[in-house]
Formats: sequence, C-alpha cells, structure tokens
Amino acid sequence: MAEIEKQLTEEEQQELIAKYDPEAGTRKLTGILGYIAFFGLLAFSLFQLYTAIFGVFTAQIQRTVHLGFALSLIFLLFPANRKKQKTGKFQITWYDGILAVLSIGVGAYWPLFFDDLVMSVGRLSTLDFIVGAIAILLVLEATRRAVGLPIMIIAVIFVLYGLFGQYMPGFLSHRGLTLERLVQTMFFTTDGILGTPLAVSSTFIFLFLLFGAFLIRTGVGQYFNDLSIAVAGRRIGGPAKVAIFSSALQGTISGSSVANVVTSGAFTIPMMKNLGYKKEFAGAVEAASSTGGQLMPPIMGAAAFLMVEFIGNGITYWDIAKAAAIPAILYFAGIWIMTHFEAKRIGLRGLTKEEMPSRKEIFSKIYLLLPILTIVVLLMAGVIVTHAALYSILVAILVSLINKETRMGPKEFVFALVEGARTALGVAAATAAAGIIVGIVTKTGLGLKLANGLVDLAGGYLIPTLMLTMIAALILGMGSPTTANYVITSTIAAPAIILLGVPDLSAHLFVFYFGIIADITPPVALAAFAAAGVAGAEPFKTGVDSAKLAIAAFIIPYVFVLSPELLMIDATWYELVWVILTSVLGMIAIGAAIIGYWMRKMHWLERIVNIISGLLLIYPERISDITGLILFVAMFALQFIWKRNNDQKNKPNMAVES
Repeated sequence: MAEIEKQLTEEEQQELIAKYDPEAGTRKLTGILGYIAFFGLLAFSLFQLYTAIFGVFTAQIQRTVHLGFALSLIFLLFPANRKKQKTGKFQITWYDGILAVLSIGVGAYWPLFFDDLVMSVGRLSTLDFIVGAIAILLVLEATRRAVGLPIMIIAVIFVLYGLFGQYMPGFLSHRGLTLERLVQTMFFTTDGILGTPLAVSSTFIFLFLLFGAFLIRTGVGQYFNDLSIAVAGRRIGGPAKVAIFSSALQGTISGSSVANVVTSGAFTIPMMKNLGYKKEFAGAVEAASSTGGQLMPPIMGAAAFLMVEFIGNGITYWDIAKAAAIPAILYFAGIWIMTHFEAKRIGLRGLTKEEMPSRKEIFSKIYLLLPILTIVVLLMAGVIVTHAALYSILVAILVSLINKETRMGPKEFVFALVEGARTALGVAAATAAAGIIVGIVTKTGLGLKLANGLVDLAGGYLIPTLMLTMIAALILGMGSPTTANYVITSTIAAPAIILLGVPDLSAHLFVFYFGIIADITPPVALAAFAAAGVAGAEPFKTGVDSAKLAIAAFIIPYVFVLSPELLMIDATWYELVWVILTSVLGMIAIGAAIIGYWMRKMHWLERIVNIISGLLLIYPERISDITGLILFVAMFALQFIWKRNNDQKNKPNMAVES
C-alpha cells in the first residue's frame, strides 16, 4: 500500500504536466539566458499592466507588441524538439536565437512604421512582404512548439486552402488568394494574425491569467483543497467528492485541464486510492472534475473571453458567465452523483474525524476567497473586464498581507508577474494561429459554405446538425487547446446551428463545451492520460471512465440548445426551477444506470429503464418530463421497497428466548 499513499513531488508534477500539456514544456534556462528570459517575461507583464491601466495602444501596435513578446519568448523557452533539449553552456540552438531576434523585429515593425503602413493603403513594399511572410512562418512554428502539432497542421491546411482554393471541388471552390494578398491579410489587416483572437489575448485573457498567478502565490490553490476537505471529506466516498469540489474551484485559477489534474490530483488521487477506489476510477474523477473547471464561472477558460467578441450584439462577459452557471452546476452534480453511487456500490466510507483537518482553522482563512468574490461582484456591477481583473489582482495582493504565511513581498510580486506571462505564451500562440484560420475563412467565405453544407448534410434537422457539430469539436479538440478549438468551431460549425434558429449564445456555448471535454474523450484524452500518470493507471481505461463520469457534458449542451431557459435566456423563475429539477433527477437516473447501483445493484433491464427515464427528464418537453418522472418514481419505489425488505430480512432477531 505504500506506493498508493505516496504523493507526487513538485518536480514529478511538473514532469507530468510537461508530458501531457505542450504549453508547459519549457526549458529551464540558467545563466545569462535565464536572466534574459526572466526579464523578458517580466517586461511582457509590465507592458500588459501598463496598457490595462493607462489604455491600450492602436490595435495594430498593441497586438504586434504582444505577439513579438510571445514569439520571442517561445523560441527561447520552448525547444524545437523536446527529446533533444540542449544543456550546459549552450542551452538554445543558433536558430532559436535567430528566430527570437526575428520575432522581436516582427513585434516592432508596426510600432516603427505605423504611419507609413497606414498611408500605404494596402500596397505592400518588398520589405513589408518579407516581414509579413516571416510573421506567418514564425507564428506557425511557435504554435507547433508551444501548443502542439495538431493546431499548426490545421492552420497550414487553411493557408493552402486560401492559396489553392480554385482547385477545390464543389462548393469548397473559390477564386484563390495570391501570396501577396495572403500576406497582406494575415499581417497588415486586423482580419488575420492581428485579428479578434489575438486582440482578446492581448487584453482580457492576459490579465485573467495574471490574476490566476497572483491567486496561486497567495495560497488560494492550497486553500481550495483544504476547504474542499472541510465541506466534503466526511461524506460517503469523501476524497472523490473533495476532488470534485476542489477541481471546480481550481478551475477559477487554472486555464489548463492538464495542469489542474496534476496539481490537485497529486493530492486527491492518492486519497481516493487509499480509501478503496480503483486507480482508473480515481484518475477519471480527477480528470473529469479538472476539465470541468474551465466550464465553471466566474473565470472560465480563455475561450470564454473570445466568445464575448465573437458573439457581439452587446453581450458582456458576465452574460456568458451567468448563462454558464446552471450547466456547470449540473455537470459537477453528475460527477458527484456517480462517485456517490460508486462509493456506495463498493462500500466506501468518508474520512474519519481524526483524518479531517481543523474546520475552525480552515474557515478562519475564508478571506482568501475575497479576490474571487471581488471579481464576481465587479462583473455583476458591469465594470469592464480589464478593470475587474486589475482590481481583483489588487485585492489578492492586499489579502495576502493578512497572514504572514501568504504575505507577498516584492520578490513574490515579481515572480507572480513572470509566471503570469509564462502561462500566457501558449494562449498568445494559439490565438495568433487561430487568427490565420479566421482570416482564411473570412476571405474565402468558407464559414458560410461549411455551415450550409453541414445543415444540408444533416437534412436541415437540428439534432443531426448538433451531433455533427459535436463530432467536429471533439475531433478538433484532440490535442488542441480549447482556445483554438473554439475559434475554429465557432467560425465554421456554430453558424450552422444558428441558421436553424438557435440563439447565438446557446450555439457558441455548445461548441465551447465539446471543445473542452475533448480533453477527456478517447482516443486522445490528454487530461485523462495525465490523471492516469498520477494514479499509475491504464491511460485508455482512465479516459473511458472519465468520459462516463462526464456524461452530463455530452447531454447538457443539447438541453440548453433545445431549451435556452437553462441559460437563463428569456426564462421565468418557474421554467428555470422546473428545468433544473428535471435535469438533476435525470442525472440521478442516468448516473445510477452507468454505475449500476442505486440503493442496490441494478439489473441490466433496470439500467436501461433508468437511462430512458433520465433522457426523458432531461429533454425539455412537458410530456417527456412527465413520462420520465413516472418512470423515475417507479424505479425509485422499486429500489426503496427492495432495500426496506432487505434491511428487515437482515435485521438481527432481538427477541429474547424465554
């Protein structure tokens, strides 16, 4: 049992994160190169803070400086081949140095020649063309290093489509872009690399990643674990519920499913295994919970900030966070229900009183949640997102001063700035690559063509269109970051759903959901594989168990498309309460069926009836709800009667013989 009680060291955690999360696989530079990278990251954060406080520069300048910082630092910190990292005196290759210098040149080009470029009205000089072409190549290579090969390949395919579209068959054909027109669109307009995705990265996303870095420095991450134990530790199967609760909270400060899995899983997975959960199930609980952290408001994944810009129509980030609240609660309720039934099935207990930490001590530190409460209140009050993030960072710093253990001095402040910038590198690369894809889609009209093609393929019916969109999002999400996945699917697939009369917010949240849960969907389930690494489990089986636990995420998006009331869109309180109630009952029925246990072990026929009951309850129609409710009550009564009879049968005979 000794091996299952062992928790991962911090170094082992970092190795696992780097293995499964491309954005975390950085070099450990020392000496002069270490100082260059350190001060480069610090300068990156200071630039972003300056523009957040005093106002952003002109779009092209703000975005190219942001891009220049990100690209140059990526070529310093991310090796071209992770298996052949250089060590010793020369820690980077000569071409890494050249690429970093070229990146600085690209980042400085718009600020240096802004007036000339604006006056040229789209006419490119030879130097403009060369710089623009280099920028495209640098973005593609930086994306490969920092984000992964899949998204780089997709971007290259779109570039080739833009250049050679006249040779494509059928509705995919277009006139084709010349190389000069392609370069102009990609780097000298705000329709390509410097488009909306990079704009959001250079403003909102960076500040929230910085906010997350400050929260980690104040000890909020560890506090989430302690608070979760205090709330859920004594319950049946307590450690699994601790994992669910802590991972949902960790999602507010971590933009990476893999990082969330490893950091909180290093603590929760050994606890679950020690209690008696199978290692694959323990890893699956952590993977499903950690991935769902990006669905949990108030701070969702980076893609949620992009959604504000992509939907437009005056929608705010708070509108998105508010709409996502009930689906997120239902998602975690589904995982909670299934871990509860699994714990009952195998007879697991909660933590004993002796194993529990002091609740009084934990709740005495509840003030550590003030920064998150601040951001919720500010967003509700309509404060713009950048200012809400800045004020919340300030509150996090002030909160850290209350306790000597968490107090941030100048050194901790600087390190938080550096770590915030480091986490932003992968996002910047992903959004720049996504800008290439969006630019091609816009210039060629591909988005509308594919949307119409998707609707035609589905015969004009909504459910088949949703299913095809789900499959596309899951495939694109295999190994790709949520940010890039969302940009592609929202550009290509979401319009198909909107064409069928679905509200914009429902359509965008639909593709957002499936882009995120791709991290736990086999055959490529990076978050589940990372959890398997922590648990010492078989990766594919962990991925299958993760997908089963996250079954709510495969159902709920269909519900809020068919019934936007779940997103609080034009919903009365009565409709909202009814939808939530029936959905929770449906998740209980489905959860019991998947685990195969409710109040007792279930027969296969009972499991089928429970699944039918659950789906009917979740489907937002009054007739289906009533039918599902009748089946639910019947199955509950059957379970209850059996349990009562069984308890009476097993009750020891207390009669005293005379």
